[in-house]
Amino acid sequence: MHAPVNIQLIGTEVAIVWDDGVESYFNPEQLRAASPSAETQGERDIFGHQYGGNGPKNFAGVTVLDWAKIGNYAVQFIFSDGHRTGLYSYDYLRKLAESP
Repeated sequence: MHAPVNIQLIGTEVAIVWDDGVESYFNPEQLRAASPSAETQGERDIFGHQYGGNGPKNFAGVTVLDWAKIGNYAVQFIFSDGHRTGLYSYDYLRKLAESP
């Protein structure tokens, strides 16, 4: 698992420099839509029924206001729409950066 060594806002984008030198850039609207929170993605009970995740998928104009590292495994972003419950694991962020 790679860990971020530097996280900054550059314009409206979130820039992350990883411990292996790779740089990742995230559009805040796409980052918000990819939030791993139950509110955004929903969650399943033991019977496979999904709850939540039916909210808006278009987050035009949303910005990242702040962030915090959570332990040694995740980043929590605070968005201008008030969302702050998604914990983005380092592995998840790397996968998001690599996806088209």
